[in-house]
Amino acid sequence: MASLAERAVVWQDDKLILLDQRKLPHQIQFIECTSVQQVIAAIRHMVVRGAPAIGVTAAYGVVLAARTCFTRAPDGWKACIQAHLQALRHARPTAVNLSWAISRMREVITTTNENGDPEAVLLSAARAIHRTEVRANKALGEHGAELISNNSIVLTHCNAGALATAGHGTALGVIRSAYRQNKITGVYANETRPWFQGSRLTAWELLQDNVPVTLICDSAAASLMRRQKLAWVIVGADRIASNGDVANKIGTYSLAVMAHQHNVNFMVAAATSSIDMEIENGDEIEIEERPHNEITHYQQHSFAPEDARVWNPVFDVTPAPLVTALVTEKGVIGKPTRSRIKALMRS
Repeated sequence: MASLAERAVVWQDDKLILLDQRKLPHQIQFIECTSVQQVIAAIRHMVVRGAPAIGVTAAYGVVLAARTCFTRAPDGWKACIQAHLQALRHARPTAVNLSWAISRMREVITTTNENGDPEAVLLSAARAIHRTEVRANKALGEHGAELISNNSIVLTHCNAGALATAGHGTALGVIRSAYRQNKITGVYANETRPWFQGSRLTAWELLQDNVPVTLICDSAAASLMRRQKLAWVIVGADRIASNGDVANKIGTYSLAVMAHQHNVNFMVAAATSSIDMEIENGDEIEIEERPHNEITHYQQHSFAPEDARVWNPVFDVTPAPLVTALVTEKGVIGKPTRSRIKALMRS
């Protein structure tokens, strides 16, 4: 039976059901989406998060949009749905999986007969995207585990598990696979400010699988690397440029710099759906900035002066030379470069 984390994104009883990740770990609450507007709100307001999970959610959102448009305009649903596709695409700007999933669904829409209800065809396509992501995560988990030696201690940042990927997980997929092979003896997780995805979600997921995890403050990572022999830092990715630059949760870049300084391997685990071959480098990646109160407040409790200025970028970009290995479902690239990524994507 699938774990609770693996049921974070589910199509059931003709609607999309999302595990509300804002409530974890202390509350298990599901939100039902029966309209594309509800799906867009769920993506924007962090009910669902993580690049692959956002992409899968958006694909199901297209199904709901088609249902609405066919009801309103049975003979013109293709024209009606275009505005919904644009709104979904712009729900969050950084994760490429969102636009990737919308593009795949748009291709299906183009080839679907306009004279008839499109929901069944689009639902089949959305489910195929979902299955593809889960299979990719499991495959990359095995590829990544091959790089890990016995008796290894690893550090991860943010949450790149089943919650973030609608399935097995990317960074946590590697950790899960390696742990099952008895290669990992300890996992450290950064708390990951300001949403605490590490302490709220990653620790919860790992403990659900009986994987021992130790939480640390984000600012303790360098001291940990100096005191404790870490084998790998393992992270996911929201978008990877064609040259190998990696956009991921804010703080990833500093971890990569610290890992380089302390001779710790740095692994990026991501399905190829997160690779954007249309952009040259990380400078072209739009970095989302979110509301100031995410830093100054926690659960409506303020702990900062009201007049303090705030800068709240959600992601940063790690240059490709700092990446030891890029792990995908198609295989592993050591020291990713543009030519190596092109070869991988052609395979």
